[in-house]
Amino acid sequence: MSDTKSSDTEFFNSFSLVLGVLILFAIILFGVARSIGADNQGEHVLLEPLRLKNVEQNIAPFAHVAVAGKDNSALAVVTVAANAPAADVPATGEEAFNKVCTSCHTAGINGAPKIGDHAAWAPRIAQGKDMLYKDAIGGKGNMPARGGTTWPDGTIRLAVDYMVSLNK
Repeated sequence: MSDTKSSDTEFFNSFSLVLGVLILFAIILFGVARSIGADNQGEHVLLEPLRLKNVEQNIAPFAHVAVAGKDNSALAVVTVAANAPAADVPATGEEAFNKVCTSCHTAGINGAPKIGDHAAWAPRIAQGKDMLYKDAIGGKGNMPARGGTTWPDGTIRLAVDYMVSLNK
């Protein structure tokens, strides 16, 4: 009987030693794999072009500030080329008025002369259509150039002619 206990103890000790060596080998293997993976991750994942582009977009400033005496050409407003086709350009002065001009000139917003207010329109009309065209195309007071559109001069002139016809 003592032989059995001795052989069990011997087997248990041998098994524990083999298991310990295997666990130690697994830990060493895990450490080597992790160090190789860390080098690869830096090269392949962290420097991936799409990831870098997303990081650049995330850290880009929300706005750009013009600084006196510096090159501010990157802040230039993009304008539409003269020969570029304009999207959704109205064909008549009435359409142009209804799309854009009516929002301010019907309610008199920001000092815009109201349609039908002959006292407000008379001095403007007296200056002549060329002056009205110039003001509508270039902007005047709170009104932005072209009423905030990119429409061609001809369309703006049609809208001015329509508004003048409503206020005579």
